[in-house]
Amino acid sequence: MTVVLICSCGQKKENGVKAPTRVKTEVVSSANDMTGQDFVGIVEENEGTAVSFTGMGVVKRMLVNEGQAVSRGQLIAEMDDTQARNLLNGAEAQMNQANDALERYKMLHDNGSLPEVQWVEIQSKVAQAKSQYEVAKKNLADCRLTAPVSGVIGRKLVGAGETAMPSQAVVTILDISSVKVKVAIPEAEVSGITASTPSTITVEAAQKQVNGSRIEKGIQADALTHTYVVRINVPNGDRKLLPGMVANVQFKASPSPIPEQCSPTRSLSQGGDVLIPVTAVQRKADGTLFVWTISKDSTAHRTMVTTGDTQGNRIAITSGIENGQRVVTEGYQKLSEGTKVVY
Repeated sequence: MTVVLICSCGQKKENGVKAPTRVKTEVVSSANDMTGQDFVGIVEENEGTAVSFTGMGVVKRMLVNEGQAVSRGQLIAEMDDTQARNLLNGAEAQMNQANDALERYKMLHDNGSLPEVQWVEIQSKVAQAKSQYEVAKKNLADCRLTAPVSGVIGRKLVGAGETAMPSQAVVTILDISSVKVKVAIPEAEVSGITASTPSTITVEAAQKQVNGSRIEKGIQADALTHTYVVRINVPNGDRKLLPGMVANVQFKASPSPIPEQCSPTRSLSQGGDVLIPVTAVQRKADGTLFVWTISKDSTAHRTMVTTGDTQGNRIAITSGIENGQRVVTEGYQKLSEGTKVVY
């Protein structure tokens, strides 16, 4: 019985240890450092090329697979060339016959025994035969599909044994040496984004965070959402960012200076303010505001704050927390004072 009691006590003590609560956090930054505009974007290829045969025929074999890197000029697929080869042989025979007739009639023309009209007609037939030969030769060459650009095979749309139609895409080749992150920006905020606005892009699927470069801003709004498409160019030398991945985009910018004649009311541009997501600020029953902050020992603490102006989906904190502190942005519903967390 003593052994059983000791084991039971040990099990209760072990079961009483609560696992850390998983939350999402953010290190706050001053309003002078960034605007704090967060958006969700989608990674797109820098350029996509649909590759197709110029004629109709049965695909004899496919030489590439999806995700495979290809170089310009590399053979991708072959079509059954039996008919094209027969047409080429016939065109070659007609061209040889025309050239032979030209040689024989040339002697008569040089002796003045052949009317000029007939000589011109013979030359025309030779030219026509040569033209038909070149067309047949190209049709045979077109039975071999080669990569027009270097890149990665995105999708393989036709398989061996299937009939390919003219201009029907057989594969798509994607250039992902650099990619673009597509973001929909509300019309009220798009004016603050320029071609050189700095941005930070986080892609959790690739476990990668990079700085965006040049921005391409659309000028036509979506009729339903009233948003404008913005594409951010991103270097992708390691090929880890793939089309379709979800990205978190944060735009950075220096806020506009306050005119001297303005009142000294505290605003977003003051260096003491920090910006955090609006949803991170909670309200107690007595009306006071607080946020959950994480201390160095990974415990959560309720920290009282005062707020300033909002900017987009973020709000300025005028007192209570400082630049560099870590606050909880998601999962705060599960917290209580002193809760151990992981992030």
